[in-house]
Amino acid sequence: MELVTKKKLLLYTGDAHPALAEEIAERLGVKVGEINLRQFANGEMHCRYGESIRGADVFIIQTHGGVQVNDALMQQLIMIDAAKRASAKRITAVCPYYGYSRQDRKAEGREPITAKLVADMLTVAGADRVVSVDLHTGQIQGFFDQPVDHLTALPILIDYCKTAGDPANVVIVSPDAGGVKAAKRLANHLGADLAFVNKIRPKGVANVVEASNVIGNVAGKLCILLDDMIDTAGTIVAAAQLLKDEGATEVWAMATHGVLSDPATERLKNSVIEKVVITNTLPLPPEKQIDKFEVLSIAPLVADAIEAVFEDESVSEIFGGENQK
Repeated sequence: MELVTKKKLLLYTGDAHPALAEEIAERLGVKVGEINLRQFANGEMHCRYGESIRGADVFIIQTHGGVQVNDALMQQLIMIDAAKRASAKRITAVCPYYGYSRQDRKAEGREPITAKLVADMLTVAGADRVVSVDLHTGQIQGFFDQPVDHLTALPILIDYCKTAGDPANVVIVSPDAGGVKAAKRLANHLGADLAFVNKIRPKGVANVVEASNVIGNVAGKLCILLDDMIDTAGTIVAAAQLLKDEGATEVWAMATHGVLSDPATERLKNSVIEKVVITNTLPLPPEKQIDKFEVLSIAPLVADAIEAVFEDESVSEIFGGENQK
């Protein structure tokens, strides 16, 4: 007797950003699976799948934020371990925002490389594959021995930038020298000019930056500051002020990840930035919402990647090479 095995896609989410998971599920035409997540009085977490996942292709969506980053990460690890022990055929960890991505190297002695540690934990827990969006540095992919689908929100941002009007009046600006490559890609797609801000980060002081000068002509232009994330907003706000001082008519800030640690919202609200464009890789809580924010959805991007993985198709070919780094 010949057995015919039907592939089964199951999608689950933790507590970090269920709204994004629901949007992805709707795009895929499936429902977010039933899972019982609870926390004990001492803070320990527990999960139990509410249905059989034996032989299924399981996708566990959890952005490393929304709740405390450590809680989000630990919850995803526990969900992966439970899926592995429940005989899932393949487990894909979908991490729209990858926690600890900025700790990807040793800048000084006696420091950890925590981005590598996170990769090791996901691997040991049982993840067969990882999907993430705009890692802080692309070489984080090398911390894994299994496939990593590194997606970029660039096409979504490009579409939005087209609302800025005539590209001749637009300058794409990197807030530091390290982001010039990404800014150049966006500028090339739009046919806009490119500039960058030279910044100084005082040694040994976290989340403090000093913008010193602008490289490029920004006078009389709409400047769009592009970064992979906005955390405390110190970098982006200082760069925006410098651009205004150099004669920019208007300044927008654009980033994939809105981490928005305090006092980011207050800084952005009181800054010269007129528009802050982010994606929903991380949730934007009501207390941090201000009129300047425009939130774009990455659900279609992630859903298409999940479908490609499930169907064993090339993710890069589906996106024409543009949506995967």
